[in-house]
Amino acid sequence: MFLAKIKVTLKPTVNDPQGQTVLGALKTLGFATAQKVRVGKYIEVYLDESDRRKAEEQVKAMSDKLLANPVIESFSFDLEEGAAKTKR
Repeated sequence: MFLAKIKVTLKPTVNDPQGQTVLGALKTLGFATAQKVRVGKYIEVYLDESDRRKAEEQVKAMSDKLLANPVIESFSFDLEEGAAKTKR
């Protein structure tokens, strides 16, 4: 079992209106030191796979095909082995 922790972010050249809105709100709340905000996504995927290489290939394929838009987003991920799904 693996836990993939996937981070999806806009490419640096892509405008981030959501980040600009958050920055404005932070400044309104008194956080004057905030200078730039970029908003992204964090996704966890549990994989019932025993081979690390296969798990990495699956995460890359999932991210390329669905989780990230390759035109405007980049992704990175960490893979934790032995991760068990826990109930919250």
